[in-house]
Amino acid sequence: MRGLRKRYGDVDAVNGVDLDVRQGEVFALLGPNGAGKSTAVEILEGHRRRTAGEVSVLGADPARAGRDWRARIGIVPQTSAENPQLTVREMVRHFASYYPRPRDPDEVIEAVGLAEQAGRRVGRLSGGQRRRVDVALGIIGDPELLFLDEPTTGFDPDARRRFWELIQGLAHDGTTILLTTHYLDEAEALADRVGVIAAGRMLAVDTPARLGGRATATARVSWRDPDGPRHIDTASPTQVVAELSAKFGGEVPELAVTRPSLEDVYLEMIGAVR
Repeated sequence: MRGLRKRYGDVDAVNGVDLDVRQGEVFALLGPNGAGKSTAVEILEGHRRRTAGEVSVLGADPARAGRDWRARIGIVPQTSAENPQLTVREMVRHFASYYPRPRDPDEVIEAVGLAEQAGRRVGRLSGGQRRRVDVALGIIGDPELLFLDEPTTGFDPDARRRFWELIQGLAHDGTTILLTTHYLDEAEALADRVGVIAAGRMLAVDTPARLGGRATATARVSWRDPDGPRHIDTASPTQVVAELSAKFGGEVPELAVTRPSLEDVYLEMIGAVR
């Protein structure tokens, strides 16, 4: 994207956004509701027209790209487009017929962890299993680029972790993934880089570990003295830990060294533009 803008009446939903997503990476787009992230992604997918700016996805302008280009991308929307009467196998095979060079449906069903449910009707699956069907439909065309919109909303913790393993496997196989999520731990677990968007503007792009200066931020060293819990905020935590170790003659009781979390940095960023 270069100078991407989308205007609705007098409101700029996306206001001059620049962004590069590298081939083979997992990129997470973060932002509060109404920030413009869904609008930006829909423009990248070719589902919404931009007001101004330049966009290139897999070397083509999504606003003008045709069927061949669409066969190269996969989309997993936030809401499922399910047919509850079809079995998982019937559903995946049906969608495979839309693509010129689809993956083998049974291999895809295996890849998303639904081999044992292949003959079960979609309407009888759990929420997490139905979400895996969505991913199967998103990857059946063997896409070079996969869009995931809030993929684990409503998942329980165990289902989320298993879904993360699926996405990590896709990324390992070379699929480029653009992910939108409200879960900061999800972005930290999956993304090579993250971008924070608010009020239609891109505030920052970096790795989860470096976003907003996290890697060099003041650290908090905490421990327990005979008199109770203690802590100190310092730019030199290693020195403080060494001094504490010498003081205690080895192990420091309940020692912990923490820096601002991704959530801390994110909330500070979006709070500054509200």
